[in-house]
Amino acid sequence: MDTGIQKQKTSAILGQTVKTGIIKSNLVPMFAGLTLALYTYDINPADKMLDILLALIGTILVIGSAGTFNNLYDRDIDAIMERTKSRPTVTGEMNAKAALWLAILMAVIGIVALAFTTPLAGLLGFLGLFFYVVPYTMWTKRRTIYNTEVGSISGAMPPVIGWAAMVGSIAHPAVAALFIIQVIWQMPHFYAIAIRRHDEYKAAKIPMLPVVKGVQRTYTQTNVYLVLLSLTSFLFLPLSLGLTLVALLMNVGWLVLSIYGYKKNKDSEQWAKLLFIYSLIHMTILFSTVIVYSLVGIYFLK
Repeated sequence: MDTGIQKQKTSAILGQTVKTGIIKSNLVPMFAGLTLALYTYDINPADKMLDILLALIGTILVIGSAGTFNNLYDRDIDAIMERTKSRPTVTGEMNAKAALWLAILMAVIGIVALAFTTPLAGLLGFLGLFFYVVPYTMWTKRRTIYNTEVGSISGAMPPVIGWAAMVGSIAHPAVAALFIIQVIWQMPHFYAIAIRRHDEYKAAKIPMLPVVKGVQRTYTQTNVYLVLLSLTSFLFLPLSLGLTLVALLMNVGWLVLSIYGYKKNKDSEQWAKLLFIYSLIHMTILFSTVIVYSLVGIYFLK
């Protein structure tokens, strides 16, 4: 029993260090890009099973490496914030040297796994990791309100990696649509988190938009991005009217919820909570629809 408890504890420590929640949430967009590439280029998934497996392994490891590097570098500010103060890199359950080696090992194996699918997928995996660790974590996160925009570049890489792993090229409007949508999606999503955790970010001196510019500016900027997100729905039009309508419904629904919810709720945290929950539903439904559309197209329509 003691051995079992110890294994569970070790597993929990590793899971918190690599941020398994973020890994899982990013696999849906990755598979959306992967399956859409298979459908677009009329590729039989059975012929790509090894590449699909390597893309899955590589993506998991690269994202896990990015999360570990982030936890390692942010130990000082994580210790201040209620949400992050119990992370293993803060409590000492995962020491800095072990975390560093874990991050390096996952990065190397993950990028190599992606490169075995296509060299472009390996390059994109490296760029996603680099942008998250250096321009975002080490540079802009503590210096500018535009840290979210910078971080969104790496956050939008999973669908592009999935696509590139199947075809070795990203010269197609469909993959550009997935990338742009994922970039814009992150702004209202993370603004909502920043409002809900306003006091923690302020204590840690992280210049999130609500902390520096206030809730009203965040509300306005959120709606600007949601209008842009609604317009991106039409990027799907050359591919599918159905996908376009689903995206438009989800995006406009988010904008309506933002405007109506802000006017109805005097409590900005309640408004932010609504937007945060909707953002998760939005991503799941939109990218799951892309996956289903692609698989139905592959197996029943071609």
